[in-house]
Amino acid sequence: MKTVLMVAEKPSLALSIAKILSKGSCSSRKGLNGACSVHDYQGSFQGQAARFKMTSVCGHVLSLDFIGKYNDWDKVDPAELFSQAPTEKKEANPKLNMVKFLQVEARGCDYVVLWLDCDKEGENICFEVLDAIEPAMNAPRGREQTVFRAKFSSITDTDIWKAMSQLGEPNRNEALAVDARFQTKYFQGKYGNLDSSLISFGPCQTPTLGFCVERHDKIQSFKPETYWVIQAKVFKGKDGPLTLDWDRGRVFDREAGQMFVNLAKTSREARVESVSKKEKAKQRPLALNTVEMLRVASSSLGMGPQHTMQVAERLYTQGYISYPRTETNHYHENFDLKEVLLQQTSNPMWAQEVRALLAAGLNRPRKGSDAGDHPPITPMRAASEAELGSDGWRLYEYITRHFMATVSEDCKYLQTTIEFSIGTEAFSCSGKTLISPGYTAVMPWLGIPLEEALPACERGDIFTVDEIKLVEKQTYLIDRKIYNTGTKSYKQD
Repeated sequence: MKTVLMVAEKPSLALSIAKILSKGSCSSRKGLNGACSVHDYQGSFQGQAARFKMTSVCGHVLSLDFIGKYNDWDKVDPAELFSQAPTEKKEANPKLNMVKFLQVEARGCDYVVLWLDCDKEGENICFEVLDAIEPAMNAPRGREQTVFRAKFSSITDTDIWKAMSQLGEPNRNEALAVDARFQTKYFQGKYGNLDSSLISFGPCQTPTLGFCVERHDKIQSFKPETYWVIQAKVFKGKDGPLTLDWDRGRVFDREAGQMFVNLAKTSREARVESVSKKEKAKQRPLALNTVEMLRVASSSLGMGPQHTMQVAERLYTQGYISYPRTETNHYHENFDLKEVLLQQTSNPMWAQEVRALLAAGLNRPRKGSDAGDHPPITPMRAASEAELGSDGWRLYEYITRHFMATVSEDCKYLQTTIEFSIGTEAFSCSGKTLISPGYTAVMPWLGIPLEEALPACERGDIFTVDEIKLVEKQTYLIDRKIYNTGTKSYKQD
């Protein structure tokens, strides 16, 4: 009987995958390093009976270093490190004894299936694992393929079995790209502190620093200007007062502003000159990617980026959500949206909304951007707060509601604009009246507030002027938002 060694990136991931592929029949034992377990079961591989050994590493197995004289930073010309210096890989954490552990488990194995995370970093670890185990495995017969790569984006029965049935090969070019990054990162860390006048740089830090310096210079050189606006409040009957916008906008001369106030104060009535109504839509969100998840977690859930990623990784390894590191916010045409939604019909928190969506028919999500990495962050099975804990549940709830919103209708509302005249001056105000909540039924905090509705009126109606006054203000710098700086692996930092 052939033996298949399977390696995941984390111990918890190895256990989850083994339980799925063995249909719960695997037996577990501790590995010799004490940090990783091995899960044994029997099944079939390549059309024949096989014994499976599922285990894991704990992140990177090896780290990159220079050899010989090139490792003495005081005796080598830095330029040589870019052109002549050979490198070698050493065990990343000798205390884990990971290389020996992998070699022991690889003895007598005929095939290896690599279940490392499906990104460049995971691809690099694939080849670190292969460097350790290939000398210990049984020699292949002829040109028989013995190394396989599993590609997956979530820890669900469907995804794992699909990955097992469509095994490929690891990508050496992506692994080499990570090695190249390790080398440049190594230089940055070493030479960054050789001179107090030297500041270390990086592909993410440098543009970010540039944004900060540019912003700082603008703040330092900015000189606010004083300007004036007319603020008017009117009411009709028992309705609450309306605050009107002055059509002239603002003036930078106080005397001119006071003149316009005096002209408006010649009348204590505000006449409705026109009422216009237009149906509008508030678009449902794009599918969720890492940047948007981190933004919402920080601004709305009070969770820092690093903590958010830790929670998301845990939800992923437990099979509750798909892979949380992705730049993609677009679902492929063949993505089974209905199946994902059906998983949520058992959750009383939103079962009613889910059934309504299923009954009405799913709306195709908006077309976003496909970065070619992983699908958008998606809930993969139902859960409860008791299962996930406080922060885990809050993040999972947001991810689930966000997904439901992407397959909902847009929020529809009626925008009303009323034009007024007070004396010789023109004013206006706008309000919104909800027509159909659409996706805001599952994301109510993004809904149209009731207080944004305006009282019913028509051309020629008269409102009473409650207040007209000149208000002094100052110009200020408009806040800038910086998006898409950094990689999906480091944005949380």
